[in-house]
Amino acid sequence: MNVDTIPDFLAEQRDAAPEDLQPLVLEFETLWERKLWHQLTNNLIDFFNNPGSAPQRLQFYKVFILKFADKINQLKLVDLALKAATQCRDNQERLSFMEAVAKKVDHEDSQDALVFATIAVARVRLDLSDLPGARQDLDRAERVLDGFDSVETIVHAAFYGAQAEYYQAKADYGAYYRNALLYLACIDIASLSPAEQRNRAYDLAVAALVSANIYNFGELLLHPILRALANRPDDKWLADLLFAFNRGDLAAYDVLAGHITSNPLLAQHSRQLREKIYLAALTEAVVRRPPHDRAMSFDTIAAETKVRPDEIEHLIMKALSLGLLRGTIDQVDEVAHINWVQPKVLDMKQIESMRQRLLEWDSSVNKLGNWIEKAGQDVWAA
Repeated sequence: MNVDTIPDFLAEQRDAAPEDLQPLVLEFETLWERKLWHQLTNNLIDFFNNPGSAPQRLQFYKVFILKFADKINQLKLVDLALKAATQCRDNQERLSFMEAVAKKVDHEDSQDALVFATIAVARVRLDLSDLPGARQDLDRAERVLDGFDSVETIVHAAFYGAQAEYYQAKADYGAYYRNALLYLACIDIASLSPAEQRNRAYDLAVAALVSANIYNFGELLLHPILRALANRPDDKWLADLLFAFNRGDLAAYDVLAGHITSNPLLAQHSRQLREKIYLAALTEAVVRRPPHDRAMSFDTIAAETKVRPDEIEHLIMKALSLGLLRGTIDQVDEVAHINWVQPKVLDMKQIESMRQRLLEWDSSVNKLGNWIEKAGQDVWAA
């Protein structure tokens, strides 16, 4: 279709559009003729964002938008293409479409748009279960991103979102957890539907629990996304389970453990979860003790963690190797000397416990001061 037929095309599309969108389509021709590309682009974005425009998006992109694609913001061009791509017949057509978009914006002055389009290609490859191809696209996008001093938040959000999907498909739950949180940091949580918020919170919680290298859930516990679980009766147990792990609460874990079988992934890692709660109970037992009293016998640790005496040494060594604790083990006397505990988010019960310890410390300092003053009167007088 040549430029002369654009008015005819717009007239056809106006008649085909829902009644509430027809004035917007009518304005496209005016903006097109006056070459007001910025305003035209914004109006097209409004049009594409309306669900009623879905059947017309692909035609609008191929017939109309490509006529002036080089004259508008390339990042917005990719955004329009992404919305148009939702109308492709299948993933294979969508892949070819987005590859063509990426090629079109591959210019020195539009590298951010290239990254945005490349990430979109990677997401389609993920839908096609082409994980190696998706990894190559994501690595290519990351190399370009690393060269930017700054970039639009929408690009970072797309990158971390695609990375999270990739690692979820690879069952790398630690990497998924980190990238999913980075994605949420780049977007407005309110822009997600309640169902999307619930699904993301659920997947994050499960990933945190089953990951072999995540033992501190503080960032998730403080994140507003977790309210999507806490406010749902059917999912509240999962949020409660996270908090139980955070405070090393074995009693709460035993109460909630019955829910674990409702999730196949948690059920599959049930043994690992039990080991995690033992480690959490160990670190919590250390935190509750004053700094000057952290030489703990194996018997004391067994009583605190409910771990069999013959497994205590292995438990402590595991905590030391993971960086949850620092200290030494006296194997002869069966005593663990702990001098550091990994910081973590405290709930109100833990904060109250710390408050009591501070009050006790303050009282002991006052008593020591009074004793020194009383016992050393002659010294002070001199």
